[in-house]
Amino acid sequence: MDKFAPLWADVDENGRLQLPPDVVAEYGIEPGARLRLEMTGHGIKLHRPITQLAKIYIEPTNRCNIDCRTCMRQNWDVALGTMSAETFAAIEASLAELTPPVTVMFGGLGEPLLHPKTADMIAAVKALGFRTEMITNGTLLTERRSRQLIEAGLDLLWVSLDGARPESYADVRLGAELPRVLANLRRFRRLRRPAHRPTPEIGIAFVAMERNIGDLPELLKIGKSVGVKHFSMSNLLPHTPEMEQEVLYKRTLNNITYLPSSWLRRLSIPKMDFNDLTAEPLLAALNSGYNVTFAGNNLGEVNDVCTFIEQGAMAVGWDGRVAPCPPLLYHHVGYIRGFRRESLPHIVGHICQESLKTLWQSPTYEAYRDRVQRFAFAPCTYCGGCDLLETNETDCFWNEAPACGSCLWAQGVIQCP
Repeated sequence: MDKFAPLWADVDENGRLQLPPDVVAEYGIEPGARLRLEMTGHGIKLHRPITQLAKIYIEPTNRCNIDCRTCMRQNWDVALGTMSAETFAAIEASLAELTPPVTVMFGGLGEPLLHPKTADMIAAVKALGFRTEMITNGTLLTERRSRQLIEAGLDLLWVSLDGARPESYADVRLGAELPRVLANLRRFRRLRRPAHRPTPEIGIAFVAMERNIGDLPELLKIGKSVGVKHFSMSNLLPHTPEMEQEVLYKRTLNNITYLPSSWLRRLSIPKMDFNDLTAEPLLAALNSGYNVTFAGNNLGEVNDVCTFIEQGAMAVGWDGRVAPCPPLLYHHVGYIRGFRRESLPHIVGHICQESLKTLWQSPTYEAYRDRVQRFAFAPCTYCGGCDLLETNETDCFWNEAPACGSCLWAQGVIQCP
């Protein structure tokens, strides 16, 4: 299905909407499926049904060869390890049961290239007809590893770059050197087979904070120079009190600009040049206390939307534990509004005991996904905070664990590639 071609749906004589067959197949819409509808300024937004599994995160290892200020390992105490052949064999057997094919992202809380068999895993998944992606810090992207990934059929390589200058990059990614990573990335680009649209495609993932946001323009230029097709920018999720001072969303969480509500004052901004003349007035407009729509898109529409549920995703850790998303694989600590918040893991099963399909279709897990898509959680990110914000065990609506009201992914603040 061409995602950029216009699609049309017909209405039958009974007023029922008839979706195109390609859409039905792409989103796994089966008879009896329930789809969430959302009214927008331009019509109706149709969400992916919670019954469709469309993306699997696989964590080859949670070990890493560098020490990043932004990583949750700055404040955690978990077992470290590497995925065994038996665990991956169980994943491979589970994937073979899935139709239509899903996207498989190799990544997690460690560096995938520390696992000696990551390229073999990618090749095995590609042999099943699935799309494959991987995220790396780029330090281990040697010529040999690059050739292995390309031969394995990897579709998209993400490289994490949190600075455009050697000094600013090394200040965030302790133990890594930007010139070396860029040299690795340029070599990877050259090694790809010549084509109009060469693969693997290349993406850059950038975590923005006070100390490096000034590097963004130069980093975008670097992206063009190394053949980047995708650029993903995220805010920082601080895992220490010191890093909380670095966040770039101190006002964002309760800024009317980003809050969708019919009773708020509304400001509609068209497309226009962003230059020295318009920058200051537009910045003032964005902070003027109006709910903002830019070129027809309301900036508040991404609130209370779990990106992992919307992707139809689940995550498999190096040890075979399965969770709804990578963050819920681990117990970790984060800071929000000055509160120290413990996020407890939410494990739905183990891949060596039950298949992905069985776990996904579990009534309990499906009920969980339905609850998250409805997002009937306390508005913790907008609220001033209380003692219940200190863990994800419950909230003031007395939701059972995990209570996702303070999840910054669901508020469009944190993004994963």
